[in-house]
Amino acid sequence: MPTLSWLAFLPPVIRKQIEGRQNLQKMIGNTGWLFIDKGLRLGTGLVVNAWMARYLGPEQFGIFNYALAFAMIFSTLANLGLDGIVVRDIVRDPSCRDETLGSAFVLKVVSGILTLLVTIASIALLRPNDSLTFWVVAVTAAGTVFQAFDTIDFWFQSQVRSKSVVYARSAAFLAMSFLKIALILAHAPLVAFALAGLGEMALAAAGLVVAYKRNGQYLRDWSASIARAKKLLNDSWPLILGGVFLSIHARIDQVMLGQMISQQEVGYFSAATKLIDVLGFVPVIIYSSVAPEITNARSQGEDVYFNKLAHVYRVMTILFLMTAVPVLLISDWLVAFLYGSEYRAAGKLLCLYVIRLFFTNIGMGKALFITNENLFRYAMLTALVGSITNIGLNYLWIPKYMSVGVIWAMIVSFAVSTFVVDLFFPRTRHHLKIMIKAIFTPWQVRI
Repeated sequence: MPTLSWLAFLPPVIRKQIEGRQNLQKMIGNTGWLFIDKGLRLGTGLVVNAWMARYLGPEQFGIFNYALAFAMIFSTLANLGLDGIVVRDIVRDPSCRDETLGSAFVLKVVSGILTLLVTIASIALLRPNDSLTFWVVAVTAAGTVFQAFDTIDFWFQSQVRSKSVVYARSAAFLAMSFLKIALILAHAPLVAFALAGLGEMALAAAGLVVAYKRNGQYLRDWSASIARAKKLLNDSWPLILGGVFLSIHARIDQVMLGQMISQQEVGYFSAATKLIDVLGFVPVIIYSSVAPEITNARSQGEDVYFNKLAHVYRVMTILFLMTAVPVLLISDWLVAFLYGSEYRAAGKLLCLYVIRLFFTNIGMGKALFITNENLFRYAMLTALVGSITNIGLNYLWIPKYMSVGVIWAMIVSFAVSTFVVDLFFPRTRHHLKIMIKAIFTPWQVRI
């Protein structure tokens, strides 16, 4: 059996467990490439984002992140909840690949255009006299049109081959990072940074097209059909609504802070959240790499399936501890070092906000269960409950506690949507027991 070159660098005990297991080798290799991509973004993104924050100052940095949060709430509509469904369908029935990809692409193009129009109309109604925020939101929201090309990535995910995707997206990210540095040095206005973000999405889309072609695949082979589009939407419509609710749950805090307190407070809050968002890339990588394996395990029996899911939760718990503990120890120093004394208030926020990583990690593991069990209406309901809880608590706590109130609202609402709601549904109670047991037994993890 041919041995992957990277196996030689592993300790003998670990190498012995991996040798001979082709699927595991493929999954680990794929994860490695995703880590390279996200690691590059971690280092470069931290430096560039911190430099931007220092240059813009808390108020304009707050406007920038308010616009990002506002646009991202609506951008979920452009995704149509198709990510996991398209990958799942390609893995289950490779013969429908081109029709599935083509139908998904057309759906995402149409939804991207409609989302852009809805976002522009919404910010115009909400802030009719704030032209700066309007243009930053409009430019940022334009990126939703380019999200249609993420359909190409679905094929790479189904093949557990992320190397080419890493090249495409990393090249776009680095190019725009250098451009942002040039903008800082040139004392560019705020809108220019939004344009740089839009440019990154456009370059990444072009890179995905090139990567797809270099792997012997062509967009001209795709075909769209009304029947396939209806099938995809029939599976995904609960995820569309659930995604909107989840996006509201995750982003409404910055919008409400900006509306109820000030853009400067959004700047402090965003300085803390940016650091946690950067660290949140790990569970996304794991999800992308293990999704095909979990789908295959579903057909091998319930015991195998739930056993693999339990190990995913254990890995997610370990990753949370590995990232959260260091952040707790150096939060004040880290914020002062990266953002400067002007953002000192964000240090205390970071120390508390790190709890978000736990729910991010566990939530990505739970998404595997939801996708494979077709519990999309359940996912929509949990997202709705979480959003309502979060908005209500924000409304009560923001006037008194400002950003600290936002963080506590986030913790409570995610606890409700991730764990409490499962108690009320027979199909999720068994999974809830497995999830909780895995969280409290991380040392039992197996690869």
